[in-house]
Amino acid sequence: MDFDKLIDNLDPTIYESLKRAVEIGKWPDGRRLTAQQRERCMEAVIAYDFRRKPETERVGYVDMGSKAQGDVCGDHEHDKDSDGEKPLKWLE
Repeated sequence: MDFDKLIDNLDPTIYESLKRAVEIGKWPDGRRLTAQQRERCMEAVIAYDFRRKPETERVGYVDMGSKAQGDVCGDHEHDKDSDGEKPLKWLE
């Protein structure tokens, strides 16, 4: 089976397993990934995301948001609370 067919037929559970293996550097059974295995898993995860997910949900997506509009550090005065501290913004 070639790579494209493999990705087209990849089960979401297997995708999650590959993604987790890349994140922690280990297979579900605890064995370490080799550099080549990690690279191939990353390729599969990226290809799967590209074919099945919208851009904003893909691995590695960076929301340029206000940065694309010239706000380099994102430090607006209205983003700060009363004591001058900028609260964290949690993403889901």
